[in-house]
Amino acid sequence: MTYPINLTVSFDFSSGPNFDPPFQLGISQLGIGVLGAGGTASQVVDLTASTTAINIRRGRDLTQDRFNPGLCSIRVLDPNGDWNPQNPASPYFGLLQPLRKLVIVGEYLGVDYPLFAGYTTAYNYTYPKNEDIGFIDIQATDAFTLFNKSAIESVTGSTAGDTTGDRIDQILDEIGFPGSQRQIDIGDVTVQDDPGTLRSVLQALQDVEFTEFGAVYISADGKVIFRERTDAIDTLGVPPTVFDQSTGISYKDLKFAFDDKLIFNVANFQRVGGTMQTVADQDSIDTYFPHAITRQNLLHETDADTLDLAKAYVASRKSTDIRIDSMTLDLTTPNYQAGIEAALGLDFFDTVEVNNTQPGGSTLTKTLQIFGVNHQITPRNWNTTFTTGDPLITGFILGNAQFGILGVSTL
Repeated sequence: MTYPINLTVSFDFSSGPNFDPPFQLGISQLGIGVLGAGGTASQVVDLTASTTAINIRRGRDLTQDRFNPGLCSIRVLDPNGDWNPQNPASPYFGLLQPLRKLVIVGEYLGVDYPLFAGYTTAYNYTYPKNEDIGFIDIQATDAFTLFNKSAIESVTGSTAGDTTGDRIDQILDEIGFPGSQRQIDIGDVTVQDDPGTLRSVLQALQDVEFTEFGAVYISADGKVIFRERTDAIDTLGVPPTVFDQSTGISYKDLKFAFDDKLIFNVANFQRVGGTMQTVADQDSIDTYFPHAITRQNLLHETDADTLDLAKAYVASRKSTDIRIDSMTLDLTTPNYQAGIEAALGLDFFDTVEVNNTQPGGSTLTKTLQIFGVNHQITPRNWNTTFTTGDPLITGFILGNAQFGILGVSTL
């Protein structure tokens, strides 16, 4: 592939979750067990020259209010049959196993931008009829899939009064996930002791995430990120990257939506051991009809904390407006340095301002945050699509033109 961006696609045959050199931690057991012990030695292969297509999709399900596992697929030409798992002459024979590491990095103007780091889930080998060269499609996912396949029944060291960040770390410690692959905020909320129920690690993490009204996700370089509520609000104070059809960064395509799928005007939230807390906004119900959400197994220490969460949730989701669901950038656009740097560097919770001139001459301006990144790369095309949405939660930001307005912004 020839672009001003230098891609590197690397495949590591060693087992384990760790992407740091020298790639040697192991997965001894998926289920109830440890992710970080018993690893095999590293054997890294550079697939860049033989890779003909890449599709990376990472992002948040806005209707479910949680991040999905990141997915990646690459197509690799295989003229010698090295990647045919049934070829005993292959140098990789016997090494090609699921849950091996795939890392994709883009270098531009001397800066390395991680695009994906995850674990292989499938190898689909194809030898087309009347063709001389076969190819393999390698499917991969990020650590969320490992967490979804791992189970815990208790969390060692947990106690009432832990912060949400403490509890995230304790859950990850329970399965031995590497500390070098975590970026965990302290958390604004304290939680009760672990309930001691059998559930997946992913569910345990997401229960803490919702209790905080924060975010848990996997970064493009394979780290577990936990953003506390205050940190999510503070991201709104960073000047946005501006996209438009004249002076800002140009875009290839915008997709608009105006619907009710993100409205919630009734919240029924219950903590473990507590009573159901219900908050409703009657004005919103009168306008849009009831749109209810019910969440249980929250980890607040008091019902009052759960009630506060329900109030904040309804306040941030009781109305709707026209929104920009996605924006696509064409990285083959000439003289597109700012666009390329944005496509490679922007990620979740980065703020963007999108301006669009509508039919008739009116201008739509939206300040949004990025909640999804999709790279589609072939030898001739590179399109990056950002899924955008309103902020996860808003607060009052002193001096901010949009979120620092007395009587309008949330305090």
